[in-house]
Amino acid sequence: MPNHHISRESSVLLLQITDSHLFAEQEGTLLGMNTAASLAQVMERVMAEQPHVDLMLATGDLSQDGTLESYQRFQAMTAAIEAPHRWLAGNHDEAAVMAEHFGHTDVMQPVIDIGNWRIVLLDSSVSGSVPGWLADSQLELLERALNEAPDRHALVCLHHHPISIDCKWMEPIGLRNADAFLEIIDRYPQVRVLLWGHIHQHLDRERNGVRLLATPSTCVQFEPLSEDFSLDRVAPGYRWLRLHPDGSLDTGVSRVAGFEFAADFGGSGY
Repeated sequence: MPNHHISRESSVLLLQITDSHLFAEQEGTLLGMNTAASLAQVMERVMAEQPHVDLMLATGDLSQDGTLESYQRFQAMTAAIEAPHRWLAGNHDEAAVMAEHFGHTDVMQPVIDIGNWRIVLLDSSVSGSVPGWLADSQLELLERALNEAPDRHALVCLHHHPISIDCKWMEPIGLRNADAFLEIIDRYPQVRVLLWGHIHQHLDRERNGVRLLATPSTCVQFEPLSEDFSLDRVAPGYRWLRLHPDGSLDTGVSRVAGFEFAADFGGSGY
């Protein structure tokens, strides 16, 4: 649904929060990091830097254990962001739990018009699987959303990476039917941005005039360009995106300052 308080001549500010990997228990850790504590530090930075936000996007792996309690924790921890919130599922999420308990709320609505833009959120998660796949229903949703709004610039979100990120161990766990997804994207010139999570690292590229963006996790980070599973020592963070009415955008990543983490580098995966 459109946000009627924002004109189509206005720029809009989006926040992307991704890969929080929360647990039912507040003490839950991933590879040695307390994920609730790290999200809390990211949220402190968000609130200090971004007092006026128009939309928050949570692009998957909100939860590590797929429990209702972890989603309630995520909702409570991000509630200070006074803007519409939209969620999509990642490979560690339980999409059925999200749908059952939050499907009747705005957070699970997959299409939102804001300013002169249409934001489309796709579910690339497959229950019990690490790699992603967009079901026919999701591809149809994408096509319909783009076909119905040719006069709006489009930003399309999903969890899994739809291109190679030159990180060998992550090649098999991206979007398995990326060709079908990108074939649709290529047919709609109003698409300006593809945005995802999953890779726990910053990425900013371009493909056929479309900006390709991925964002650090709010918890552990993965080493870019790594052959094998490897953790990076950089801090957690979030992404902001300023979408302009002419289809251009400004964007950046902000990381927690002074963050120190003794990672469990003996881990073989996540």
